[in-house]
Amino acid sequence: MQDAFRPVVAAVRDRLPYIYAERLHSACLYGSVPRGTARVGRSDLDLLVALRDEPTDADRRAARVFGTALDQEFAQIDGAGLLLYGRDRLLSEAERYDMGWFTACLCTPLLGEDLAARLPRYRPGDPLLARETNGDLARLLPRWRERIAEAEGADGAEEALRPLVRFMSRHLVRTGFTLVMGRWQGWTSDLHEMAAAFGAYYPERAAQLAAAAVHGYDPVGDRALLRSYADDLGPWLAAEYARVHGVKAPRP
Repeated sequence: MQDAFRPVVAAVRDRLPYIYAERLHSACLYGSVPRGTARVGRSDLDLLVALRDEPTDADRRAARVFGTALDQEFAQIDGAGLLLYGRDRLLSEAERYDMGWFTACLCTPLLGEDLAARLPRYRPGDPLLARETNGDLARLLPRWRERIAEAEGADGAEEALRPLVRFMSRHLVRTGFTLVMGRWQGWTSDLHEMAAAFGAYYPERAAQLAAAAVHGYDPVGDRALLRSYADDLGPWLAAEYARVHGVKAPRP
């Protein structure tokens, strides 16, 4: 981790226990900050927080307030996001090849128990892993279109669109990568490498995913780009994913 981000991480370590008190089981970092590839003033801070019971709507509101406060206080980061889960769900059989894999393979422990010790070793070529990580894109697209419409109608719409561009760009690149991960026989967290791996198998869509990788790191408030994600690249990718790997098992 670069020195510039240490004060932000220290603030999270100090303050998070006060928000959830004894219900906090553990927390970990993921993304560019723990990998040491974050860019000052350009990268966001990503956290996975596990509670001892299932999170409530109030817990999620507190997470959003906390993330906003961090973003406003620390110029080093461009946004802060908290994923909030119950510990038992992260360790459940239903999440074994989705959030369980995410916790074990992509997260760096920050507070509390390291849940990776309770989870299995994973192989990147496992088709079940591919299906359960990103096999739900078709179900997500209607909500994506709603979020785009909401952001377009907001004050300062262009600025409101930037987080959506970053989020959707990253999601599509990662989905494209897990589509071919078994053939590529490896794992990478770099969006550009993910897009290049995908492009080797789907050259007709390579330019779109390469551009999405760029916007995953440097988002712009572009309505047309978001519409192309929701109405063109996203539906195509969802259909191809279902054809190759099947559809992700429903969650409660």
